[in-house]
Amino acid sequence: MAETTRESMQYDVVIVGAGPAGLSAAIRLKQLDADLEVVVLEKGSEVGAHILSGAVLDPCGLDALIPDWKARGAPVNVEVTRDNFHLLGEGGGIRVPNWPMPPLMSNHGAYIVSMGNVCRWMAEQAEALGVEIFPGMACSELVHDEGRLKGVVAGEFGRNPDGTPGPGYEPGMELHGKYVLIAEGVRGSLAGQLIARHGLDKGAEPQKYGLGMKEIWEIDPDKHREGTVTHTMGWPLGANAGGGAFAYHAEKGQLFLGFVVHLNYANPYLRPYQEFQRAKHHPLFADLLKGGKRIAYGARAISEGGWQSMPNPVFPGGALLGCSVGLVNVPRIKGNHNAMLSGKAAAEAVHGALQDGREGDTLDAYAAELREGPVGRDLRRVRNVKPMWSRLGLTASLGLGGLDMWTNNLFGLSLFGTLRHGKTDAAATGKAPDFKPIDYPKPDGTISFDRLTSVSYSMTNHEENQPCHLKLKDPEVPIAVNLPEYAEPAQRYCPAGVYEVVEKDGKAEFVINFQNCVHCKTCDIKDPSQNIVWTTPQGGDGPNYPNM
Repeated sequence: MAETTRESMQYDVVIVGAGPAGLSAAIRLKQLDADLEVVVLEKGSEVGAHILSGAVLDPCGLDALIPDWKARGAPVNVEVTRDNFHLLGEGGGIRVPNWPMPPLMSNHGAYIVSMGNVCRWMAEQAEALGVEIFPGMACSELVHDEGRLKGVVAGEFGRNPDGTPGPGYEPGMELHGKYVLIAEGVRGSLAGQLIARHGLDKGAEPQKYGLGMKEIWEIDPDKHREGTVTHTMGWPLGANAGGGAFAYHAEKGQLFLGFVVHLNYANPYLRPYQEFQRAKHHPLFADLLKGGKRIAYGARAISEGGWQSMPNPVFPGGALLGCSVGLVNVPRIKGNHNAMLSGKAAAEAVHGALQDGREGDTLDAYAAELREGPVGRDLRRVRNVKPMWSRLGLTASLGLGGLDMWTNNLFGLSLFGTLRHGKTDAAATGKAPDFKPIDYPKPDGTISFDRLTSVSYSMTNHEENQPCHLKLKDPEVPIAVNLPEYAEPAQRYCPAGVYEVVEKDGKAEFVINFQNCVHCKTCDIKDPSQNIVWTTPQGGDGPNYPNM
């Protein structure tokens, strides 16, 4: 069956991704010029369906974009009133006082929010300005014109599992723009292609990542303290990995409970999901959850490389926004404000270029603003916290990292210069013979749960009669290389149980249950052989988060 020739549509600006960065860019473009034709393409079934974040929101991004957001009814209601930090041991812990911490670490003035709901509200603001937003439109290919990014292919449906067009095949459409802005989030497939094509990461340190897992609980009203923010470090991870837990008391009696594991851990037997489930049995959390009800689960990778890992965000015809660049302030555990500011800055650069008649030019003004403006200043002052943690461990990095942040805060300089991250998270994975398997307790079904039960709380769905979107560069590597050398860690690092090693006819076989995938991208990041490539499934598939 021959594939149908694709039709095309022309816009002034095409934006890929309806997260905080992409929507901020769309809103700012229409604020600057109401006549611009702007389209936002979102792979989720609706805006917010694929958004997962803690989240404690620094409102500076909203303040800059929509100063009257409160009057407009933004779902940003719960201001932080209590800010707690704990170092945990297995049966107890200590609360670290707030006074020694640099001012930037304070959460007062920030808000506990569902970023999914914030993005839904931002989409309403964008549409009111005339932005076209198309959910369920996964962007599967880039369209170039003599080296310039011209557009994307969106809305391709109906391929058979072997990749051939099925009876209901729809080839999708090419959406062309004078500029194309890529705001896919962490480890986006199109962003990865553009970084490789243009060498955008030349001179940058390797990007570093964490895996963030989150549950929403309805807890006993007597235990709910709206506005309370708690962060923890230490147990259960200990020396096995960096990371920690968070608990945010949101509105309507809900608790946002999460756990982050830095993906540069060495022990291939570590299971991030089970570390999260084990953490919930610490008295600090178990007492809080007793009598409560879990109502949602999800997982997402987090960019952690910061200042020194930022690629060049611009190329002919477009730019990378938000987490496609990697703009998370790791010690603050915040990136949404920087995503919004990056979208605003990109829009202003696009508007300036179009005003000057520079269609499809390289947006150097955006690259400069990202480095020299508020986003760059936010990331530069904390640039050494992550590499210190990786090199020195939790205890030493707390002291030295705090000192470095204080000197940056007071004097605008670091005693350590700019530390390097070194190897990638994949390369940090150790060989299985050098480690012992970790014995994890079985979930009790009340506070802790198995992976597949949790996936059902993400409302994930993939149409099964389509090509697997998790591609293997070499199908032999999982069993021939990863299994003997690393005990095939994909079956452990995935928080959704996508990967299994099973025995068939007396031989080990690697199984990919792509229907379970919650689009966290951990496999693309952590596979020690870098053999797994995450690509976009057909539009609308994946998790359907209600208010993550």
